[in-house]
Amino acid sequence: MKLSGLLARQQGNLPGLVGVARIERRSDDVLRRVRTGDIAVIDHADLDRRTAEALVSAGVVGVVNAAPSISGRYPNLGPEVLLSAGIVLVDGVGAELARQIKDGAKIRLHEGGVFVGEREVGRGTAQDADSVADLLIEAKAGMSAQLEAFSANTIEFLRRERTLILDGIGVPELSMSLEDRQVLVLAPGYGHADDLKRLRKYIREYRPVLIGVESGADVLREAGYKPDIIVADPDIISTDTLKCGAELVIPAHLDGHAPGLERIQDLGIGAVTFPASGNPEDLALLLADAHKASLVVTVGFHATLGEFLDSGRSGSNPSTFLTRLRMGSKIIDGRAVAALQRSRTPTSAVVLMIVAVLLVVVVALLVSGLGTAFMNVLADTGGQVAAYFKGLFT
Repeated sequence: MKLSGLLARQQGNLPGLVGVARIERRSDDVLRRVRTGDIAVIDHADLDRRTAEALVSAGVVGVVNAAPSISGRYPNLGPEVLLSAGIVLVDGVGAELARQIKDGAKIRLHEGGVFVGEREVGRGTAQDADSVADLLIEAKAGMSAQLEAFSANTIEFLRRERTLILDGIGVPELSMSLEDRQVLVLAPGYGHADDLKRLRKYIREYRPVLIGVESGADVLREAGYKPDIIVADPDIISTDTLKCGAELVIPAHLDGHAPGLERIQDLGIGAVTFPASGNPEDLALLLADAHKASLVVTVGFHATLGEFLDSGRSGSNPSTFLTRLRMGSKIIDGRAVAALQRSRTPTSAVVLMIVAVLLVVVVALLVSGLGTAFMNVLADTGGQVAAYFKGLFT
């Protein structure tokens, strides 16, 4: 790793990976503060994919987890995402480590140890692809219990939010009409920017309403599009995106508190709140469905069985499951749309095929010696047709 080597030389050629420590017990809090080259110190049992993807996007070079990143309850997806991105993961160092390190201090990771200079302040397990694969195999045995818990959570969520899920009560009004229009919803899931690039032809041809969820709104603008609607906490969106003219919908707690509302008020931007316990992605889908969109294309969404069971999304899993049931055939994954568009034969290819066939016919006629006779017949026929029309007008 070039970055780690450079940082290590700055620390007196000590081995390992060096970076600035950003310490928070809650991974959501540390995500607001980490920068490229930092080492995130968290306490997050069963690290979920969504948190891992956010850490990758933030540019961290290492993650130190006080808790086990895979406890064995079920095969969670976060550690695999970190390792695939080349991020060093040290697991199970214990909660005492945070007391040994100051936030913002430089720390060094080497073979499972956490060092400040030459002093070891904590030790855990340095995970690699093989160790994570072994832990995931063992964790599959815990899926049955997680499915039972998921079923119970789904029933409880439906009791609490049945009017929203079943009748759409509580969905805010929009000034833009979505009725009978196609909608593209971009969420900040793994690979969402690349998936958006593959949909350029679809966007150009169908001109769907563009809804950006959280940092997905920034990605839309970076790709050259103007989001029509943004569903997000304003604190995680850039000021330029907030001022781009999109309608802003702020997810709020059931008690009405909307995080980030103060920032909107300071900027003088209008917004509506959406009180619900679902995650922002699901609220965007419910928004499109309640306003009678004809089709909803999702980008950056993940709803596999493993992700339904992912503990980092445990509060919103029932929301995701029930929202997709409600949407039914109206919802389609963006990757499927891109694949279908690629499978369509371009008009230019059809024209080239016709031209090629005509060239083959002409060459065959010339080679066979029938070309002159064919041209004479064609000329005689053309002359007869011309004479016939001339006779109609004399």
